[in-house]
Amino acid sequence: MIYTITTNPAIDYILRFDKFEDGATIRASEDEKYPGGKGIMASKILHNLGEKPVNLGFVGGFIGEYIANSIRDLGLDEKFVRIKENSRINVKLKYDKETEINAKGPKISKEEVEKFFDSLKEIEKGDVIVISGSLPYSLDSDFYKKVIEKTEADFTIDIADKKLLDYLAYKPLLVKPNEEELGKIFQTEINDENLVEYARKLNELGAKNVIVSLGAKGSIFVDENHAYRAKPIEGKLVNSVGAGDSMVGGFVYGMVNKLEKIDAYKLAVACGTATAFSPDIANRDMINQILNKVEVEEIGN
Repeated sequence: MIYTITTNPAIDYILRFDKFEDGATIRASEDEKYPGGKGIMASKILHNLGEKPVNLGFVGGFIGEYIANSIRDLGLDEKFVRIKENSRINVKLKYDKETEINAKGPKISKEEVEKFFDSLKEIEKGDVIVISGSLPYSLDSDFYKKVIEKTEADFTIDIADKKLLDYLAYKPLLVKPNEEELGKIFQTEINDENLVEYARKLNELGAKNVIVSLGAKGSIFVDENHAYRAKPIEGKLVNSVGAGDSMVGGFVYGMVNKLEKIDAYKLAVACGTATAFSPDIANRDMINQILNKVEVEEIGN
């Protein structure tokens, strides 16, 4: 079983403009609403690949019920803890640029946190937990560590900057920093010459598998035995939100379904790219189209 955790989910309210003018009253040409949050994004791609992940986390108020209902409408399972305060709405402005306005989110009580930890009792050894995203301000900074320690499941973790180092001793199945984050983790400038070296340092510190996303330059995959690089795939960027989460979901799907690591990496690349070329999380047909275009070469061992 695969579980995803979204501690601070949101309605992602996307507004598209033909022209945006700061300080003016303007009308959007299109608007869309999606259940958002990094764990939810990973769940959606896993569902589109054919898995049945369970969404865990916190939702509250009418906004939270909208999120939970939207997830169920997509055919996804959810076991969110209901909290007193309202979940948040994040606004994404799309014009010739992208601007994101993310709300603070609700306060979560100690009693609500305990209900969440109780919900982890069903997770078994051999299950996979996808952990990603920043924590709400009211949760302890070691919240994710407690999640890991309370289960025997494998886990992936996708959090920013040097905080990632605190989790490597727990031997995550996958970590996925981008190029900038990798540089911040080790306080150095990353380039083509040292990219594999610093990705492999994450292996040496405990990460079983590492994907470093490089934006328009593609990505690399590193484990203790191999290093691969995927070439970038040409296409129109439609929506960058969820692309990284789609990569994580694709790799987890590959591992759960016993694919060779190079094939799990190829699927991860296809999922991330297909989502970037789609208005929302990519569907299976789009993923398959992109998968046929993925080219991976070994770059070291």
